[in-house]
Amino acid sequence: MAGREPIAIVDIGSNSVRLVVYAGAPRTPSVVFNEKVLAGLGEGLAETGELSPRAWARAISALRRFAILIAQMKVPKTRVLATAAVRDASNGDAFLDEVRALGFTPTVISGREEGVLAGEGVLSGIPDADGVVGDLGGGSLELAHVSGGKVHDSISLPLGVLRIGAPNAKTARKLRRVLHQALDSSGIGAKGKGRPFYLVGGSWRALARLDIIATGHPLPITHQYRMSPGRPAELLKMIRSLDQADPKSMRMLTASRIPTLPAAKLILSAAADEIQPSELIVSSFGIREGWLYHALTPRQRRLDPLIEATRDSGRGLSRFGEHGDLLDRWISPLFDDPPHMARLRLAACLLADVAWQAHPDFRAERGVEMALHGNWVGIDAPGRVMIAQALFANFGGGRELPDKAVAKLCGKSALERASQWGLAMRLGQRLCGGVASALERCTLSCSEGVVRLTVRKGEEAIAGETVQRRLSRLAAALGAKPEVVAR
Repeated sequence: MAGREPIAIVDIGSNSVRLVVYAGAPRTPSVVFNEKVLAGLGEGLAETGELSPRAWARAISALRRFAILIAQMKVPKTRVLATAAVRDASNGDAFLDEVRALGFTPTVISGREEGVLAGEGVLSGIPDADGVVGDLGGGSLELAHVSGGKVHDSISLPLGVLRIGAPNAKTARKLRRVLHQALDSSGIGAKGKGRPFYLVGGSWRALARLDIIATGHPLPITHQYRMSPGRPAELLKMIRSLDQADPKSMRMLTASRIPTLPAAKLILSAAADEIQPSELIVSSFGIREGWLYHALTPRQRRLDPLIEATRDSGRGLSRFGEHGDLLDRWISPLFDDPPHMARLRLAACLLADVAWQAHPDFRAERGVEMALHGNWVGIDAPGRVMIAQALFANFGGGRELPDKAVAKLCGKSALERASQWGLAMRLGQRLCGGVASALERCTLSCSEGVVRLTVRKGEEAIAGETVQRRLSRLAAALGAKPEVVAR
């Protein structure tokens, strides 16, 4: 897929003003610059109906800096999106005039459009999402029903973390009443019952980070992090103790987000009680990524974001060019993997050469780091662990991940299968020396308890001592015997 020209998205939200510059493959855009300022445009809006002078000045100051940066970066295309605070404020038009004076062309998106973009953002990062998306900002809460790769319904409610007022019993009763009426009249609540509730927005991501700290979860990745619907209530005690917490233990939390956590927890508890979802799943993709996804062609949307991202990384970091697809096809006759496992195997093969620049003693660790902490979407924690195990075996680290806590995120049989993938990849890498034609001239198969490497007559030497040693290790892992055949 051809690379996208850099594009800047300026998001003027009710809590933060943010500049994100994206580049790379359209289906899996890479963030090359990301900066936010918590201007608080939505603060006090419910009482005054206006953007406050302080928030206005802070937002314009940030936007002035963003305009200079975009010009200096020579980004050819910029989109400026304004959401709840600007669209609801009586002085929003005057604010937008000042934004235009900076050279921007802002677009005020409606509440419904914001919900649709949030839903499409979730679908961009979690293509099989099926449930309700909740996008919590400073000024509003958008709820959208997603299934079958589409956004079906969307509503916007004035329930942002800066808008609901002090989190107390009166506030809780009011927001629960608003939520119940809106979800009932729209039908979105019924469509979300027993299905996942996808969390979008910085305040809800901060709650997820807090949960990661509280539970000691060994993989600090918020995208596709899962919580039970009852967790928000259990987090309340920890939220109250944040002022006394050791800052070193809170490194995943930005100080500016901490004040929004009580309101975020209150809204999430109310939404979970009303919708009764099966689980809470965090999405790091929101309206900005939704806007990019919305602009794609139908064919581009159907591409798998995990495969496109790993292919792009493999292309940039491998020694011999892109041959991960070929490697996967070459080892696939050994495995009867279902589709969800086969895509993880392909992703691992696409990353099979990414650690070659590391010292040989640390290539296995580099592969694990890439799998566990890479900026991937379309994959949950167990999937990351499977790819990590495959790359660990592929780079000679062995058949068991050194971090036992991380390994426990994945089932034993899945880890064993991933280790087998890695050993097969390791055999293919050694056999071909990174040259595609060598793999194309040999085949790998398994039948009647024998793992068979078939080479061409006259080219038997290709299956040298090192190759046969790796073939033996692979066969042992599969409970079979090795054999080299020339035909």
